[in-house]
Amino acid sequence: MKKIAIFADVQNIYYTTRQAYSRQFNYRELWQRISHEGEIIAATAYAIYRGDDRQTKFQDALKHMGFTVKLKPFIQRSDGSAKGDWDVGITIDIMEVAPTVDTIVLLSGDGDFAMLLDKIKKDHGINTEVYGVPALTAKTLIDVASTWHPIEEDLLL
Repeated sequence: MKKIAIFADVQNIYYTTRQAYSRQFNYRELWQRISHEGEIIAATAYAIYRGDDRQTKFQDALKHMGFTVKLKPFIQRSDGSAKGDWDVGITIDIMEVAPTVDTIVLLSGDGDFAMLLDKIKKDHGINTEVYGVPALTAKTLIDVASTWHPIEEDLLL
């Protein structure tokens, strides 16, 4: 049975599905689809902690599905901008698990991950799948993925 690891850039998926569709992503539907392809041996969702009750309920739902939820504090800068980026954490976790799986599934449209996916494909010969909103996913990320899954109506709540 194929071993699969899922990595969800929660903020990226939340904001891109909201911007493109004014709707939320259906993580339960995603989990069901991927579990039919093989055994999910690891699933991590990376999010920002703001102390919001709705966010906590959402994160609890992800945990109930089988995700490990990793949180970083929300940082509001003095100039009004915000920081809450998991790129390095996601990269480290993917690099660590890559030698042990057949497929890496990344939920993100962030083109910064293109080099990472290219490297793990070359170094470990594994399949890389990317889920992202078509209009808001970097072309470099789409091009480097073994399989590109556009997030459309069937993956929205």
